[in-house]
Amino acid sequence: MKIENLTTEQRNPSSMHIDTVSTSEMVKIMNEEDQKVAVAVGTQNDQIAKAIDEAAKRYKKGGRLIYIGAGTSGRLGVLDAAELVPTYGIKPERAIGLIAGGQGAMYKAVEGAEDDTNLGASDLKKLNLNEKDTVLGLAASGRTPYVIGGIEYANKIGALTISIACVKESEIGKLSNIAIEALVGPEVVTGSTRMKAGTAQKMILNMISTGVMIKQGKVFENVMIDVMPTNSKLVNRASRIISSVTDATQEEAIQALEKAENNVPLAITMIKTKTDKDRAQKLLKQYNDNVSEVIKNN
Repeated sequence: MKIENLTTEQRNPSSMHIDTVSTSEMVKIMNEEDQKVAVAVGTQNDQIAKAIDEAAKRYKKGGRLIYIGAGTSGRLGVLDAAELVPTYGIKPERAIGLIAGGQGAMYKAVEGAEDDTNLGASDLKKLNLNEKDTVLGLAASGRTPYVIGGIEYANKIGALTISIACVKESEIGKLSNIAIEALVGPEVVTGSTRMKAGTAQKMILNMISTGVMIKQGKVFENVMIDVMPTNSKLVNRASRIISSVTDATQEEAIQALEKAENNVPLAITMIKTKTDKDRAQKLLKQYNDNVSEVIKNN
């Protein structure tokens, strides 16, 4: 499909006179259009859930989350990968963001980079892509050559491919194992896909990466528990986390944390199962370090 025929490139009737209305009306128009984004993303819940389940399986086996995109889409992928490291305490090499044109393209556009299908494949080759990995291809238009080349190469390797686009029957969707297509409609400013399309992609990435981390046992109830208490401030935070999910006193939480050698999931398991460190360690090993599974089954 020609780019001028894509819904993301059409003029939006609701914002036709956004250049002459009051600032208050301008903001209202933007907000009303943004409200359509969550609805559009909601139509893809089943596909997003499938993406989480399949990516989580591969991540559990040592695979990586690899994001690939150009422009705004690429920057959103890099952002999601970068934020997973401090948020869930994973190693940087387990979540990698690739943007057409390299790291410099995060701050300044690199003309022509997104039009090269070979570049997408080349960037993945440099990472020694393997069948355990998950490649998330992002393109609002669903037709970016850099992303297409990356997905095609990933398919040859046997990696899981997930596409995220904002048009129906996207080219990247046709190539991917799992296609997610949130139809947000024309942008408030024609063609400015950093707006609704960008918001939709950000929401979807939040859901996928958070879901994958939950499946790895990084969350208990709705609390991030895989923290590293490496100083007094973090020890205090860790003890508060333990206390909040176990109803233990602050003092009991600190004692459990000491016995667990500052391992928060282990301390929680010890308290919730009323067992010692050795028994709690065996339970965690049995359930792949997932505290939620341990508690549910014991």
